[in-house]
Amino acid sequence: MLMLACVKRTRFIDALTRRGEWDAKRLVGNTELAGKTLGIVGVGNIGRRVAKFAGAIGMRVLGYDKYVPDDEMRRRGAEPVKSLEELLPQVDVLTCHTPLTPETAHMIDAKALARMKPGAIFVNTSRGPVQDERALFEALTRGHLAGAGLDVWEDEPTPVDNPLLNLENVVCSSHVAGVTREANRQMAVQVAGEMLRVLRGEKPEVLVNPEVWGHLGRR
Repeated sequence: MLMLACVKRTRFIDALTRRGEWDAKRLVGNTELAGKTLGIVGVGNIGRRVAKFAGAIGMRVLGYDKYVPDDEMRRRGAEPVKSLEELLPQVDVLTCHTPLTPETAHMIDAKALARMKPGAIFVNTSRGPVQDERALFEALTRGHLAGAGLDVWEDEPTPVDNPLLNLENVVCSSHVAGVTREANRQMAVQVAGEMLRVLRGEKPEVLVNPEVWGHLGRR
């Protein structure tokens, strides 16, 4: 949603339409995702779904995830890139799907943003502190980045005086990317299923620390 809203400038078009302005010449700056390069940082359960979506609409998909082997990365629909530094200059859209760890905190900082193409778009639906918001604001106001789609923020709720909220080229949401009736139901079903697997002595399908399973299984 955020990628499409950024490249099609949905906020801008919505405002024009509400004012009765139908001049298509004002929209020549819009772009398409087909034919563009998407960079995915963190190609886990969510990142692989984004890769599938992006591939289906004709994007070239690159992925950086130091914990996913190259062959598995390709099975997930992304061409592996060895480092973030190598990934950044190649992409038209960068999207983050990483957990927040000491390694990923402020991963997208001023140095990283400077390595991105002029006119690129940044999307974050992972965790807010992955991005340095001051550096992101500067990259957007200087015109280095064309836009950003943010579902997560360094502080949540983000203060209403956060300067990013005042930028027309930023599409905002309030950490609700996974909030749907279907997702809520699936979470409940998944939790119940995992409890039943454990009671049957089976390994859970989603296990944060799989190294402990052997010890638990012997008890």
